[in-house]
Amino acid sequence: MADDTDLPEEVALLWGLREAPRKGPKPTLTAADITRAAVAVADAEGLAAVSMSRVASELGNSTMALYRHVRSKDELLVLMADVALGDPPDLPADGDWRSGLTLWSHSIVAVAKRHPWFARLPITGPPVGPKNLAWFESALAALSGTSIEEGEKVGIVMSLLTYVHGQIRLGSELAAGYAENPDAFSRQYAAVLARVVDPRRMPALSRVVAAGVFDVDSLLDEQDADAEFDFGLVLFLDGVSGYLAGHDPSSTVSAPTP
Repeated sequence: MADDTDLPEEVALLWGLREAPRKGPKPTLTAADITRAAVAVADAEGLAAVSMSRVASELGNSTMALYRHVRSKDELLVLMADVALGDPPDLPADGDWRSGLTLWSHSIVAVAKRHPWFARLPITGPPVGPKNLAWFESALAALSGTSIEEGEKVGIVMSLLTYVHGQIRLGSELAAGYAENPDAFSRQYAAVLARVVDPRRMPALSRVVAAGVFDVDSLLDEQDADAEFDFGLVLFLDGVSGYLAGHDPSSTVSAPTP
């Protein structure tokens, strides 16, 4: 239910528009204080360590003091998901959409590396928080020099966000799997595929195995992961470039980023 601001509860919380409790002593905490402490706990100990009582202990307050500002752990996670993003990057002054979206994408990956727990946060709806909307604005602004329709710009940004977040979440899950069983990411994987892949049923995969693509010490290398991310990003932006060339008479096809 919305509060007196006629905004949904989550929106009012994120924008600091929720009415403060009138009863009791003057609060010494703010939702921002609580969120910063929660982020610090998650950075140090992981997302599983975040609880209202743990954050209260970090702040030297009672758990009940936190509930005056943040009503549940779910609300706290919503705040953390917004605050952790920080501010979006400054876009290139020349207004080149490709450079802007490349910088934007890499900057989100940098956030995930600073806060590894970020990839494990639930996504419950479209962006509504101040930081999330600032990033949304930044990506749309990168496309402002094109003459495609506004809905098309949103479609491009949301598709790019799907790619970026998908890669971040996949990387996070694989890293967790590697920590539990590194052998599964070693040359053992190539040996297993060589035994079970039938060239008659899976000829394309069989050729990949025969070429030794998976015959490496580790399938999970940070530099390789970064290169794979960049490769996929180039393919995505090449597709956007082709779309703009066919739908935006004012655009010129941008050269792929090396």
